[in-house]
Amino acid sequence: MTGERDLRVLVRSMRPELHEGAYVFTTVPGAVPEGLRPVVTVAEPEGVTLVVRQEDADRAGLGYDYVAGWITLRVHSALDAVGLTAAVAAELAGAGLSCNAVAGYFHDHLFVPYDAAGTAVRLLSALAARA
Repeated sequence: MTGERDLRVLVRSMRPELHEGAYVFTTVPGAVPEGLRPVVTVAEPEGVTLVVRQEDADRAGLGYDYVAGWITLRVHSALDAVGLTAAVAAELAGAGLSCNAVAGYFHDHLFVPYDAAGTAVRLLSALAARA
């Protein structure tokens, strides 16, 4: 099931969707704590990075620095597609917004500053309309 590779089609069809709630990046030394359901996990030598709902991190007593909104680009992008992450990051960077991108098998997921998540969706929607 390969996804779309054409950059113009990807940008035009991305349909950014903001998930409800606030998400945080945290880390644990080993396995995911019981009861947590991370939306992203990344194993690194220093520990396992988890992206979880803020209230779940608070309930588990996990520390974090960055509170994010989670945006899914609804286009099915191929994992070897070139340029979508760069186009999205450039658009957000132009507005002074950070963007942490994670590729799933079917979609790209963006974590942007929580307070600016609505602005990020509007910027990405405008980018898609211009494509």
